[in-house]
Amino acid sequence: MSTPLDRLVTLLDVEEIEVDLYRGRNTDEGWVRVYGGQVVAQALAAAQRTVVDDRPVHSLHSYFIRPGEPKIPILYRVERERDGTSFSTRRVTAVQHGRAIFVLAASFQTRETGLEHQDAMPETPGPDGLLNEIQLHEKNAHQIPEPWRTSWGSRERPFEFRPVSQHSPFLPISRPPRAGNWFRADGAVPLSHQVRAALLAYATDMTLLDNCLLPHGIAFTDARLQAASLDHAIWFHHAVDPSQWHLYDQSSPAASGGRGLNIGRVFARDGLMVATVVQEGLIRYRQ
Repeated sequence: MSTPLDRLVTLLDVEEIEVDLYRGRNTDEGWVRVYGGQVVAQALAAAQRTVVDDRPVHSLHSYFIRPGEPKIPILYRVERERDGTSFSTRRVTAVQHGRAIFVLAASFQTRETGLEHQDAMPETPGPDGLLNEIQLHEKNAHQIPEPWRTSWGSRERPFEFRPVSQHSPFLPISRPPRAGNWFRADGAVPLSHQVRAALLAYATDMTLLDNCLLPHGIAFTDARLQAASLDHAIWFHHAVDPSQWHLYDQSSPAASGGRGLNIGRVFARDGLMVATVVQEGLIRYRQ
């Protein structure tokens, strides 16, 4: 039987239907809108299909324009902006019903060595002994309102997340906007660096937006809250193996104008920083 991770890898294998035009399928999991990390990952997968194999992605910058509709495929149109001596640049537009729902720019670089430095990984408990999201959900089931209690708890996940802080997200308390999550793919992943980069892109949209809500003590299940990712950027510093534990160290340095900024640093368990993620999200009460 296929696992959630197997199905995700298949989902990210976008179908080429014409030169530089790809079709991405959607999952049938009852989502009201397409999960943003899926669109980022599929757009990256489409861009990677147009770049030579020895140029892995080193950065991407993207904007969510309209909510994606889960019941129909998404078309990804790739524009080959430049292929230079060391770098290649691609632009991708995701389209549904003839309208752009998402745009991405990505840069790819020939592998090379050079000067190196990085932030130190923060001191934090390791993943061993921490409860994962499903276990925390079961522990706090009596505090969770419907339909979140049933739908959120029963959903299969291709990634396992273990929050460092084991507070219930359904009964939040105001605290500093900083959090850590250990995560890994729930199974073996392909050796392809393109697939691994797309999997990391998929995972980095999870939990990041929550950080700008922490100082305000707001639960993401609050019916008054309107929250959505507005953009998403990733810098890939080193090759990544998503099947291994990584620490997603997150903070929110500012919020204003109905938006919250969130920054994530992804560390391998040995302390190597493999990626940096920045995302701004909409956070406001509905009028």
